[in-house]
Order: sequence, then structure tokens, then C-alpha cells
Amino acid sequence: MTQRTGKSESKSGKKTGVRPVMGASARGVDPRPARARDQDDGAPEHPRTDTGGLDDALKALELALSKKAVEPVLLDVRELCTYCNYQLIVSGRSERQVDAISEGITVGLKDEGRRALGTEGARSGQWALLDYGDFVVHVFHHPVREHYDLEGLWNDAARVPIEVPADAHIPVDEAY
Repeated sequence: MTQRTGKSESKSGKKTGVRPVMGASARGVDPRPARARDQDDGAPEHPRTDTGGLDDALKALELALSKKAVEPVLLDVRELCTYCNYQLIVSGRSERQVDAISEGITVGLKDEGRRALGTEGARSGQWALLDYGDFVVHVFHHPVREHYDLEGLWNDAARVPIEVPADAHIPVDEAY
């Protein structure tokens, strides 16, 4: 907290009165924007029961598998968060493949009339996040995915049963 008291000189050399300058927290005011103050960051009070986004998340899974994504997991996070219903997590075996998978999902869903509300990390090759509102897609380079372990962070989330082809699994002897 910065507090100034006493007199100071202006550029013209005249003495001016200066009132104390205090931060918002010193006055007992929550410094967060109003939209953040009214929200609880915990689990939703009334979890959603709608399946909004599930069909599109499954379409995104199909598009990812068409680009040879590996180890797909679809999490149902409706009871745990307020910003989406489902999270799809897939991996690529290389940085180029991560870019190809995320591009394939983006273009394929765009052809179906769905556009991402936002993207992060696209074209980095390490990780891409595609936010479609009702569902979020994470595309990781597999070693990066293992490091961040989103499935471990969302271990309370139910897993949506999905059919995973045999070639979409990384064999134990090829693990990173």
C-alpha cells in the first residue's frame, strides 16, 4: 500500500495538498471486477443435467481420431464446473500432429456449423485448447499431456464411455 501525506510541489513550484493514496483492499473493497465478485469459484450449486455439447464433443472425437489422435478421454464435468459440460482430451505423437489434429477438429466442426468461441496454444505444437462453450477440447503432445495430467486434476469427473480403436492406444513398450 502506498500512502503519501503532507505537501508536494507541482511542476510550477507551488505547494499542493495531497490526500493519502490507498489501494482498494485497504478500504475493504474487493479489487476484482464486479463479474468476478458475484461468482463462486467452486462446483455449481445446481449441476446441469442437460447433455448440451455431447454430440459435438463426440464429433470432435471422431475428427481427432481421423487425424490419428491417441489416448482419447471424454470427461463429463457438468457436476464439477460451470463453464462447460464436457472436456475431450486427446494426444498427438508429435508437435506437427498436434497442430494437424487441432486444425482437423476446427475445420471439421466449422463445416458442421460450429465455430470455436476461443482457442489457446494453437500452432505451438505442444498443446491446443479449443473452447466451444458446452465442451472444451485439449490436444496435447503426449509427453506434455503426461506432465500436466489433466485426467488427474479432473479425477472426480465421470468418464463418458467411448469406443477407442486399438491403433489409438500407445503400446506400453512405446510409452514416453
